[in-house]
Amino acid sequence: MAQATERLRRYLDDELGECGNEDVERRLDELGTLEAGLGTAQAEAELDVLSALANETRYTLVRFFVAAGEQLCVCELNAVVDVSESGLSHALSKLVDAGLVEGDKDGRWKRYRATNRAVALVTVLEGSVIDR
Repeated sequence: MAQATERLRRYLDDELGECGNEDVERRLDELGTLEAGLGTAQAEAELDVLSALANETRYTLVRFFVAAGEQLCVCELNAVVDVSESGLSHALSKLVDAGLVEGDKDGRWKRYRATNRAVALVTVLEGSVIDR
C-alpha cells in the first residue's frame, strides 16, 4: 500500500504542480468513497450476467430471443442451437438465473422470452462493434 500511495503522490504532484499529505489523503478518501459506491453485490450480479453471455450457445440464444421479440418454445430453440436437450436446458437455466430470459409453462410446453435487461445489453453490444 505504501508503494501505491507514493505512486499516487507522484501522480498528484505532476497534476497539481505540488502535492502535500492532505492532497494524497483527500484523493484516497475520494477513491474510497467511489469504491464503496460500486457495491460488491452489484458487481457480483453484473459478473453473473457477463458470465452467462460468455458462452456461444447462451449468447446465441439471447440474441435470438431479442431478435424474435416474442416467446419461443423450447422445441423451436433446438433448431437454432446445435446442443443436446440437456445442454439447451442448462443454457436456459443459466440465462434465467442471470435475469436475461424468463420462461412460462403453458400446459406441456415451456416458452421463453428475452427480458428488458437482455434487450438493453444486446442493443449496447451491437452498437459497440467497431468495423475493421
